Amino acid sequence: MIPQYRQETFRQRTGTAITWSVYLLPAILIYTTFMAFPLFDSVRLSFFKSGSFLSRDFVGFNNYIQLFLEKQNSNRFWSAFRNTWYFFFIHMTVQNILGILFAVLLMEKDLKGSGIYRTIIFIPATLAVLVTGYLWKLILNPQWGALSFFLKTIGLGQFSQPWLGDARYALSTVSLVSAWQWVGMPTMMFLAGLQNISDDMYETAEIAGANNWQTFWFITLPLLRPVIGIVTILTFVGNFNAFDVVFAMENVNGAPLYSTDIMGTLFYRVGIAGQHPVSIPDPGMGSAIATTTFILLALGSALVLRFTSESSERKSIR
Repeated sequence: MIPQYRQETFRQRTGTAITWSVYLLPAILIYTTFMAFPLFDSVRLSFFKSGSFLSRDFVGFNNYIQLFLEKQNSNRFWSAFRNTWYFFFIHMTVQNILGILFAVLLMEKDLKGSGIYRTIIFIPATLAVLVTGYLWKLILNPQWGALSFFLKTIGLGQFSQPWLGDARYALSTVSLVSAWQWVGMPTMMFLAGLQNISDDMYETAEIAGANNWQTFWFITLPLLRPVIGIVTILTFVGNFNAFDVVFAMENVNGAPLYSTDIMGTLFYRVGIAGQHPVSIPDPGMGSAIATTTFILLALGSALVLRFTSESSERKSIR
């Protein structure tokens, strides 16, 4: 015979599980329908070659072979791959440095109006990317843009450049604009991380005679490492899926001379819009690009998670 209290505990746990299942079922259905199924169907589609409308022929790994071994496809892919990594590097450098700096300044007890400053820093992240990109495109116009006018006004007209029309500066410019828009997100995350650090640690460091730089380097930064890991994953995923900022400031061809072509624009151009001059979409090749991007995202996220978890374990052991 099972004791009465165990039967009641079993019924309570069963009822709780059923209740949670009822609440989770709609989210699971939505996720499966609009996220998981398209993902796996994209992987399946990468093994097919499109013919006429709705007719597809199984070609195995031929799309991947063409993507990596045919000169034109390979050059476009590796160019977009390098550009995406550069795009990610600019974001990580600018967002992490400015995000931590802003968060530390906002944590100052003597700072007045910190709520206003938080709002100002976060406002760009609330704007639509297409709107932000178009506004910056107007600002950076070398003929009548606000930046060119400002440089000429202060006597630095020689530094007025066609920032979006020169292949040497275009990708850096687009990356900095995107980093400017999204710097508010890591700032808020770093601010939350700083608020979770005990004041006792800073007081102990002050008693030990540590200066501000030593306190930041040996206490603040190590304790923010998990937050940096989360920011890295979110930035990594966001950058490898980026499309709209390049579309707004340049075009889907990654102008000029494919210098701003990233994985998102390459996928759109090949799989949806079709490449110049034929402009016939190739969903199979596009799916191969999307699948390759997904594998890179999965591997990169796993490596960052492992690194941050190992760092946390080492700190807990100490």
